[in-house]
Amino acid sequence: MGNEQADRTGLDVTTEPDGPVLLREPAEGTPPVIADATALAEACARLAEGTGAIAVDTERASGYRYWPKAYLVQIRREGAGSMLVDPIAVAGELAPLRAVLNDAEWVLHAASQDLPCLAELDLRPAALFDTELAGRLAGYERVALGTLVELLLGYQLEKGHSAADWSKRPLPVDWLNYAALDVELLIPLREKLEAELDAQGKLEWARQEFETVRLAPPPAPRAEPWRRTSGVHKIRSPRGLAAVRELWQARDELARKRDRAPSRILPDSAIINAVTADPKTVEELQALPVFGGRVQRRYSANWLRHLQAARALPTSSLPTPAQPTDGPPPVNRWADKDPDAAARLAAARASLASIAEHHRLPVENLLLPDLVRRTCWRPPADLSDEGVAATLVAGGARPWQIELTLAALGKALHTTAS
Repeated sequence: MGNEQADRTGLDVTTEPDGPVLLREPAEGTPPVIADATALAEACARLAEGTGAIAVDTERASGYRYWPKAYLVQIRREGAGSMLVDPIAVAGELAPLRAVLNDAEWVLHAASQDLPCLAELDLRPAALFDTELAGRLAGYERVALGTLVELLLGYQLEKGHSAADWSKRPLPVDWLNYAALDVELLIPLREKLEAELDAQGKLEWARQEFETVRLAPPPAPRAEPWRRTSGVHKIRSPRGLAAVRELWQARDELARKRDRAPSRILPDSAIINAVTADPKTVEELQALPVFGGRVQRRYSANWLRHLQAARALPTSSLPTPAQPTDGPPPVNRWADKDPDAAARLAAARASLASIAEHHRLPVENLLLPDLVRRTCWRPPADLSDEGVAATLVAGGARPWQIELTLAALGKALHTTAS
């Protein structure tokens, strides 16, 4: 591979001896950012004249903004080229884009990350091909976009801006090149992966998985999201957990109002430090790391007020040390709580691992681990093939998964500890 390939594609590349071709910018150069209704209408007309599936990607501002909205939408279609749309600038003018995109098949990488913010723009695919999920089903151990592009197409994508603040305006040219390159090769990558899946007899499996991702509802809100505060395991008392909850909720409210990532309002580590130190005055709070900073000093009275509120809560309003759950207990406790359930799970895991290895699949894609645990902890009353299959269907398993795992799982559910 070398300059012959670079010349044939027309891409701006750097060629390394016996190595992948490094892409620096898209084949047609850096696309302009579409930020007004006229430019969007013209781009959508070109898009409608293109052929085949449409490559789609988004850039968000995770770690900078509170809301996980799209700040850039990248699109590419054969015959239409690549385009970069600023969905914030054209928020009320997206009807032409919806008219083209919502009737087409999309190609995305790790689609579940992008579909929610696209749905907020009322952009939804009629069909889906997920190159990351396809790579997993095809048996690749590493399925990052850059890795698959390098392995299957011989190109190397320049890295470095995935964690950038994409709400920034104007966006630097090198960021725009990075964004456009993310859709530059999605269509040829899809073709390679589709051919591999077909050759392995997995194409129908992939189609079922893609459709499940496409139709997945938004995740249900977490019952007690404050419990995910990093370091909360260090806080053992109910009163201390109440203080974590108070600070977390106060931070979340401020982050919403300012549309800033909560960690940029107050780091998790500062919340845990404040709860551990239990300061009684503003001066004591400001003596702690982070709280003494120029910006944080403005909010010291607010943070202290919430710590005081936690101290004043009646015992009946304090959170329990362990988060309530409707699922089984941690697996390391099964042997003591229910030895037969532990035996069922061990047998199921061994059988599923063997099936996954035989078909070159990650075992978690063969059957969701949570579904396996729940089924082994509380098996269906009817252990016939029909009864077990009904349990798997209720748990969201796809037909291809049930076909591969039903016999093995059914046998494991008859296992006992004795």
